[in-house]
Amino acid sequence: MSIHRKSKFEVNLMKQAGNIVALVHCAMKDAVKEGVTTKELDELAYKIIKNNKADPTFLGYNGFPATICTSVNEQVVHGIPSNDVVLKNGDIISIDIGATYKGFVGDSAWTYPVGEISDEKKMLLKATEESLFAGLEYMKTNERLESVAGAIEDVAKKYNLGIVRQYGGHGVGRQMHEDPFVFNYRTNNKLILQHGMTIAIEPMLNLGCDDVIVLEDEWTVVTQDKKPSAHFEHTVHVTDEGAEILTKLL
Repeated sequence: MSIHRKSKFEVNLMKQAGNIVALVHCAMKDAVKEGVTTKELDELAYKIIKNNKADPTFLGYNGFPATICTSVNEQVVHGIPSNDVVLKNGDIISIDIGATYKGFVGDSAWTYPVGEISDEKKMLLKATEESLFAGLEYMKTNERLESVAGAIEDVAKKYNLGIVRQYGGHGVGRQMHEDPFVFNYRTNNKLILQHGMTIAIEPMLNLGCDDVIVLEDEWTVVTQDKKPSAHFEHTVHVTDEGAEILTKLL
């Protein structure tokens, strides 16, 4: 495993990338409405990223055909934006956004309600966001990465939610996916966090079982039982004082 700890200069560039991602999320929050297509959201995200002198990290990544991932209801991650997917009242949509600025990546996902959603879905969103920030509490120098995973797992268990086990967080920097991989449950990982590490923490929790499958498009991941899933993610910088969130507005 090769983990590149970032310099102050590199972290500042990642903050710029993260700010652009946050700008897109602000626009998504306002744009997510009944009747909007996921393709329209994708086009808006592309315009904002390009207007801020950055590139969409996901576009063309291993052949991915869009700027953002738009995953609706039982879709967990990697949903492909389409003119055929029209948001309906009661849906939830996870929007994953990556922007590359001067060679460095910002990566963040958030799950948004469309209109009025069920109490079950409200609980799912609340719990998944809570699990993200529970994990971030341990993102500081000399803590174990296992403590981050355990904190996420504990919140999932508290709400009796399924944990997506095949996907997780990851190091971020010049590449979107760097070491280390971050499970959202305990695996007896011995890695000690060090100042300068930059890592995306991203719990994906389900209203039903843990199990997921990949659809025929070879991208879209859905829950096996077709129950809703939520996804929240921030890219953070490990410091002696704690997690510095990089994917937020400057």
